[in-house]
Amino acid sequence: MEEGQIRRALEGFPDIRHLSFDLPARLLRVDVPPARWAEIRAAIGRAGFSTEFLPDPVRTEAVQAGNPFLRPVVALMLALTAELVAYAAPATPAWQSAGMGIAGLAIALSGVSVFRHGVHAILHARLDINALMSVAVAGAFAIGEWPEAAMVMALFELAERIEARAVERARNAIKSLLDLSPQEAETRQFDGQWKPVAVKDVSPGAIVRVRPGERIALDGRIVAGQSSLDQSPLTGESMPIEKGPGDEVFAGTINQCGALEFVVTAPAGDTLLARIIHAVEEAQGARAPMQRLVDRFAATYTPAVFVLAIALALAGPLLLAWTWPASVYKALVMLVIACPCALVISTPVTIVSGLAAASRRGILIKGGAYLETAHKLAVLALDKTGTVTEGRPRLVARIHLDPGVEEARVARIAAALAERSDHPVARAIVRGLGAQEDVEVRDFSAMAGRGLLGRVAGTDYVLGNHRWMRERNQCSVELDALMARHERQGHTLAVLADPSGPLALFAVADAIKPGAREAIAELLAMGVHPVLLTGDNAVTAANIAGQAGIQDVRANLLPLEKQKAIRDLVDSGRLVAMVGDGINDAPALSTASIGFAMGRAGTHTAMEAADVVIMNDDLRRVPEILRLSRRTQRVLWQNIGLALGIKLVFLLWAILGGATMWMAVFADMGASLLVVANGLRLLKEDRSASARSPRSIARTAASPGCTGR
Repeated sequence: MEEGQIRRALEGFPDIRHLSFDLPARLLRVDVPPARWAEIRAAIGRAGFSTEFLPDPVRTEAVQAGNPFLRPVVALMLALTAELVAYAAPATPAWQSAGMGIAGLAIALSGVSVFRHGVHAILHARLDINALMSVAVAGAFAIGEWPEAAMVMALFELAERIEARAVERARNAIKSLLDLSPQEAETRQFDGQWKPVAVKDVSPGAIVRVRPGERIALDGRIVAGQSSLDQSPLTGESMPIEKGPGDEVFAGTINQCGALEFVVTAPAGDTLLARIIHAVEEAQGARAPMQRLVDRFAATYTPAVFVLAIALALAGPLLLAWTWPASVYKALVMLVIACPCALVISTPVTIVSGLAAASRRGILIKGGAYLETAHKLAVLALDKTGTVTEGRPRLVARIHLDPGVEEARVARIAAALAERSDHPVARAIVRGLGAQEDVEVRDFSAMAGRGLLGRVAGTDYVLGNHRWMRERNQCSVELDALMARHERQGHTLAVLADPSGPLALFAVADAIKPGAREAIAELLAMGVHPVLLTGDNAVTAANIAGQAGIQDVRANLLPLEKQKAIRDLVDSGRLVAMVGDGINDAPALSTASIGFAMGRAGTHTAMEAADVVIMNDDLRRVPEILRLSRRTQRVLWQNIGLALGIKLVFLLWAILGGATMWMAVFADMGASLLVVANGLRLLKEDRSASARSPRSIARTAASPGCTGR
């Protein structure tokens, strides 16, 4: 409710460009010209809140003086003493005055802030939790129930502190991301010596060294060394990744074996980890639909309860023959029971827990709205290359065509021609053939749209496509049929030939990712309709879709045509998500109800265009998100049911005369702690799932690259 008060206080400022709340961290971010800061702080002050500038919210911890539970515990002891005086001490004016003084001290010790905000709210015609408690405690004291007034205020303040500590657990799950990155990096100096330097002082271009077992402090590109890196803290990948010179490394990942030297490619504030933290913080500040609904309900519910309490106080003596003190007391109990604290806190703590659970699995969800609505997903559109497939063509078939030439010689010549080209098909052939003896190639040239040409030992060789073989009249009926059969399977072909005829056929294809078929099967079982959208030809698209288990295929689409296909699906009234690589698919990602980007490389485009980033590019994360969304939805409704159900039971009990004020506080405190604990179950379930996953095994098993080191 405090969030709503601050929003209303700042409504009249047109210069505010952005306003966000991090409720668990109790942080407010306001993007406003510096000249308006004084007015902004004054407006927040008039709303009853004090402000403090934090220069770096990511790295700043809330500082509390002493033990946060000391004051409420002392107040509770004083309240108990007041109760003993009321029930055990002689009923003399001196003892009564002493008891009232002790109760007043307990209220002053624990309730100054509550009364200050409560009076401010009442004076501004707003009724919130502080107003309800202020009226309840002041009223109880006025009708002579000063022991209970003290007990109510002390218990309320203690409950607030316990609740804040419980909510802090959800916040700590996010803050733990900060601990992934070291604060210093061993950096090479101008004189060649190595020296630890604070990461904030390391500039792009610097050379950093990381030893086995250490965490990498900054993003960079390896210039020396080879090792296995555990990227699971960022991406959730189950196995370490082998990396060497030229490969990228990311802050927060773990170097398992072998010293590495890398050149820094991004400052500390712009690493992949820093962008993840920033995105998660932004997600915490965005209110989910359920939270907006609860806030609107609480805004109406609280004044309605206040009116009902006044009506009960007046109607009791007039209609039910209650005494005035008894009637007022019941009304005050109603005010305490009706505090919407548990209801208001139930949604943000659940959403933050869900976001934290996702981040632990390498899933970056950029807002509670996407986490909350993902369970409604009806259609999932998928890009082909880099999403369903690996995005890296590989050699899938090698067929020797001329028995008169030894296969080893054919492989050497094909590799010698292919390694002189940057074409993806040529690169795939080089990787597929592996290390070969060097062969001298003269007069090398690349023929656009046809292939490669070169002379080896005085003989001209070509490594070309189907079209070039036909143009050279070297495509026999048998070879034509063989190539047509492979093309129907979605393979890209290259034939090595000399003037006498074809020597070998190489088939290259972009294979589907491990787990893609499993992911599609899970989505179908969950009632989600998958659609493949690709710019590739219909034959290749149909082949890949068949391997993945997708029936609905739309091929030969340009980026804007993909966007139109998404728009048509959205216009059908269903919740539509798009999964892509975040570059050519950016228009479609932004048009979909939810955009999922594959973010293994951590590109800015992927982070910005999508609503959800899957850090390890594993398509199986999509059904995981849907399952997490469904669990989150269940917990949200459970929390709302708990909060309202407990209050309804105690409300009826109060009217019937069985509940006291301190019981009402216990009920309110219990409801708050129950919904917080229920929301935190999402984190516990995530830990259980992680314990069963291959990732937990991978962290303890030695990487193949570490053997013998």
